[in-house]
Amino acid sequence: MSSAVAVRVLRLGAVPYAEALRVQERCVAAARAARGPAPGRGGPEALPAESVVLSEPARPVYAWGLRGAPGAAAAAALRARGAALVAARRGGHITFHGPGQLLAFPVLDLRRRRLPLRAYVAALEALVVRLCRRLGLGAARALPPPYTGVWMGDSKLCAIGVHCRNHITSHGLALNCCTDLTWFEHIVPCGLEGKGVTSLSHELGHHVAVSHVLQPFLDSFQEVFDCALVSSEDPGD
Repeated sequence: MSSAVAVRVLRLGAVPYAEALRVQERCVAAARAARGPAPGRGGPEALPAESVVLSEPARPVYAWGLRGAPGAAAAAALRARGAALVAARRGGHITFHGPGQLLAFPVLDLRRRRLPLRAYVAALEALVVRLCRRLGLGAARALPPPYTGVWMGDSKLCAIGVHCRNHITSHGLALNCCTDLTWFEHIVPCGLEGKGVTSLSHELGHHVAVSHVLQPFLDSFQEVFDCALVSSEDPGD
């Protein structure tokens, strides 16, 4: 894979959702800067222009995108349960992020990849389906539009909500590994009435921690996006 484009991997571990967003924005700025002339950064030591930020939310948070912001009473009720509330610059309605969930924020240049946005979303779905098959969950599947994400029957296993500006992506996916699913009972996840939510642990019948899926996730990411992954210890690089 020597000819494959390098993608930097930032493993943040368990951090607040807001911290993962901050690291993501630094990666977006770096990806945009890499498009222009950058004297002195074109040599072999230059950092990859594309990144993927991996994290596990350290505390419960409800986040929503362009639609589905909770009203004042609903917001107060959610805060009373001990969760933070965040408006995120992505598509989609309100959903839950918290411990036991893998958040993956790919920062990719779709123009360079010649990849339309809808095809990018489909690639994220294919990535998670491939991961599930690696873990022995062959029934996981994506549904036709307008649905997004990866499903087990009528229950969503992985939510997808992306943002794209000037062909640079941000946000991405949230995969329930060993998430406490009761947090979803207080909202209509992703604005979908009558649909459920599930996790890898629930479907496989044993505990699946976020740390257990990181490597198979990265293996699947590398295959789907045809890239060479480069680990980075410092999110502030």
